[in-house]
Amino acid sequence: MPFEAMLKELEERQAKALAMGGVEKLAKRKKAGMLNARERVEILLDAGSFVETGLFAISARPEVRHKTPADGKVMGFGRINDREVGVVSNDFTVLGASSALTNSKKMRHMKQVTAKRGMPLLFLGESAGARMPDRMGSSGRAISGGADSAEFLRLRKSPWASALLGPCFGSSAWYACASDFVVMVKSATMSVASSRVTSMAIGQETDAQTLGGWKMLSEVSGLVDMVVDTEEQALDALKRFLSYLPSHCNESPPDSPVPDGSDDAARRVLEFFPETRSAVYDMRKIIQLIVDSGSSFEIKARFGKTAVTTLARMNGKSVGIIANNPMYKGGALDADACSKVTDFLVMCDSFNIPIIFLVDVPGFLIGLEGEKRGLAAKIINWMHALPLITVPKITVIVRKSYGKAYPNMGGGLNSDVVACWPTADLGFMDPKVGVNVLHGIKESDDPERFRTLAKEIERDSSGWSLAELYEAQHLIDPRDTRGWLIRMLQIHQMRLERGVGAHLLANWPSTM
Repeated sequence: MPFEAMLKELEERQAKALAMGGVEKLAKRKKAGMLNARERVEILLDAGSFVETGLFAISARPEVRHKTPADGKVMGFGRINDREVGVVSNDFTVLGASSALTNSKKMRHMKQVTAKRGMPLLFLGESAGARMPDRMGSSGRAISGGADSAEFLRLRKSPWASALLGPCFGSSAWYACASDFVVMVKSATMSVASSRVTSMAIGQETDAQTLGGWKMLSEVSGLVDMVVDTEEQALDALKRFLSYLPSHCNESPPDSPVPDGSDDAARRVLEFFPETRSAVYDMRKIIQLIVDSGSSFEIKARFGKTAVTTLARMNGKSVGIIANNPMYKGGALDADACSKVTDFLVMCDSFNIPIIFLVDVPGFLIGLEGEKRGLAAKIINWMHALPLITVPKITVIVRKSYGKAYPNMGGGLNSDVVACWPTADLGFMDPKVGVNVLHGIKESDDPERFRTLAKEIERDSSGWSLAELYEAQHLIDPRDTRGWLIRMLQIHQMRLERGVGAHLLANWPSTM
């Protein structure tokens, strides 16, 4: 047969590349219950849609060329629910998927193509960091110094999302921190360097979970948006996240069918809202009732818990919801909540997702801890971002909206339209505290006068007063909230821009 030798060589080289790190390493992973790099791609993408780029790439160093199939990083293009995406899947069986000259070129190509052609880019993280000895000495510096100066530049042309699926150092960590969404399996870790290297550097023993385990990353640093138990759940989370976002910044998010019963569920909202003003409740239950049934997808649920940031759908259209949650610290906004909200605002505005504020906030959580965490700067970062947002902003004041938190949570001119529930309270602080501040008396000093003064403050701070001043354009029955929001979203569509905002926050730092 003509070209038989040539075709045989192609087949052999292809088989060698697809064998990754070899039978033994793959078997070891399987025994440990871990997927390999190619299995992850197969589960993530629509069947038969993957087109690999760089299958035959190998290390630039002669001494390891024979054992670096695909140079440790499986990359290419495929579809998720018929939408084109790019994917980078680190192959830990090949020198720990360590970063080197050849695979860095592959990474650069993937970023360029996905940005230029308007498709999301997904990173399946598991890597050992920089490859040694490639990065050592003068020649190693030349590799690092020769990298594109914009290697980690994010202009948010298209969404990035990462899954942390094993030990993640080097590129897996860097690209996760630059992503719009990060999901992590509990068995994974992520840090600047391994616990062994870190222990040597600081002269103090530490372990991988303490340094960069799921509790640290999702509850303390907030670098991880969602934690799951299995790799399959992580890959499913990536798919679900992308379903709320457009493929690129110059189009609107996709529409979805509205589940049956969504309108009926919204009528039950007062069943989960207390009559007593001081009673706590879970705002997430309110959200779940007013959005399309089953569409709530909470971001950073374990971090900054006084605020809730949720992707959801209203009448089949993507929205981003920012809400206060009285279940935690009375809903007072702390430093973590401020960072979390600002990050969420940036993502929504960058990808044309309208923003809804559900407000019940007693203010910011002042105190020594807040000052240590730079709370004042985080508050002003949030306020800096708000006027730069060009997607619709719609505010519903459910109960309290006190002090400086009033404008941060979309009050006044910081939203396109504001509505109040009849339960809205627009004081600068709690009326009982206000009596003490304004009149210098405590309830125990003169109970009757104290109650009279408190009622006066309450009356002046009601939602009715805000509506009379036209600071709120609507005062609505809580049970009508879903219908009102859907109608406001229809009115405030960005018709002149065909649903696409100005993206003034596109180069905002990816983590605060």
